[in-house]
Amino acid sequence: MPLSDAIPALLVLADGTTYRGWSFGATGTAIGEVVFNTGMTGYQEVLTDPSYCGQIVIFTYPELGNTGVNPEDEESDGPQVRGAIARNICQRPSNWRSTQSLPDYLKQNQIPGIYGIDTRALTRKIRMFGAMNGGISTTILDEAELLEQVLAAPNMAGLNLVREVTTPTAYEWSDPTIPAWQFNSEAAENLGEAFTVVALDFGIKRNILRRLVSYGCRVIVVPADTPPEEILKYNPDGVFLSNGPGDPAAVTEGIATAKALLLSQKPIFGICMGHQILGHALGAETYKLKFGHRGLNQPAGLQQRVEITSQNHSFAIDPDSLPTAVVEISHLNLNDRTIAGVRHKSLPVFSVQYHPEASPGPHDADYLFEQFVQSMRTARQAVAEVR
Repeated sequence: MPLSDAIPALLVLADGTTYRGWSFGATGTAIGEVVFNTGMTGYQEVLTDPSYCGQIVIFTYPELGNTGVNPEDEESDGPQVRGAIARNICQRPSNWRSTQSLPDYLKQNQIPGIYGIDTRALTRKIRMFGAMNGGISTTILDEAELLEQVLAAPNMAGLNLVREVTTPTAYEWSDPTIPAWQFNSEAAENLGEAFTVVALDFGIKRNILRRLVSYGCRVIVVPADTPPEEILKYNPDGVFLSNGPGDPAAVTEGIATAKALLLSQKPIFGICMGHQILGHALGAETYKLKFGHRGLNQPAGLQQRVEITSQNHSFAIDPDSLPTAVVEISHLNLNDRTIAGVRHKSLPVFSVQYHPEASPGPHDADYLFEQFVQSMRTARQAVAEVR
């Protein structure tokens, strides 16, 4: 698209910093927390990840849209971000799987974007001063007017966004990872032994569900406010606590449910928001990180093993609040030493801050799904022996 045909767009941050560029996607105004993702691939998975609800995402990779979009790569029913920020935009994608261009996709889903700005400078600013609210607009080009709307928006701390992304009704997910994308032969070894998993949906990604099914699980997804009694009526072999957006401390119903489910002594596995919810249920606290972790190359580990992981989160468990008598740290983020995984010392309960389903990202942590299956197998055998 020649710049003579481009629509001007304005980005204003809460501290008054402004950037002028050009519109891609929908026209209009979007307000949200401005964060950055350092991944070099997987922009469609990022845009459709419910964990990004309420946020405007800066993509640090310099050109976006080269491979277009397609239905298979969506992590939910459509884009979940409030807006997108890029350096350059590809208007004509080139990929055999592409069914639509990125600008047309965002326009169809009413998501505004801005391109043509210095995303390196913007990212450095967020790293230095922390994630903050911002606004993108094609209709409000007066800086003071847009800033007024940005300052009126709520901060992410204390915000419960789970109710915006959770499923309204329970459903069963049965699709595994498609054979062309299957990367772990060990997963198929579990298909002869079915385990029922109830997944509490705080904003779950589809590829997490696919990995659970690939490991032989029957997966029932339930709304975030489902009472523990209803969950246990499914007689699950295990419970999964999903990823999701916003402040975990504000998801009080999820914390109460997780706390009650701990009493059942059933295997529990949490990812991202689910990890933080589990932390609260165990008696720990969470805090907001300065700019969070969002990318595909975050190192995590503890002793003699390092995993390169995909991460997307704003909050972390406070290590000083962790009840070390019953819980131990299983993984640390090796960039900043924040907690990246915890494990109960006596119950089959564990969680990680990162995304082992790796969509997009490396597959180093896929073994965690096998650990979850093994914990359910052990629990089932223990019940059989008692009988």
